[in-house]
Amino acid sequence: MENEMDTAQLGEEIVKVLKGIYDPEIPVDIYELGLIYDVMVNTDNEVKILMTLTSPNCPVAESLPQEVKDKIEKIGGIKEAEVEITFDPPWTRDLMSEEAKLELGML
Repeated sequence: MENEMDTAQLGEEIVKVLKGIYDPEIPVDIYELGLIYDVMVNTDNEVKILMTLTSPNCPVAESLPQEVKDKIEKIGGIKEAEVEITFDPPWTRDLMSEEAKLELGML
């Protein structure tokens, strides 16, 4: 039971970190932008993040996933982080949160 609480707490910490990472072309964090599809934390505190980019030709296609990995691995208690990029489903503006849309003047 204690491990379940730990993974839930780590999940919350991971989301906080993700909300501090911004797409350099759009002034909105990658979590609210809808680039994060899934965050998985196992009982060994290994993390897997499934994310996408705004387009396959995104100029930060190499650096953004590495930034996510590096920042997640700095969270206390995280053993290892893996970031997987997918384009299925492709990112669309519909994946953005209401907060992101408001920030970008789309509401």
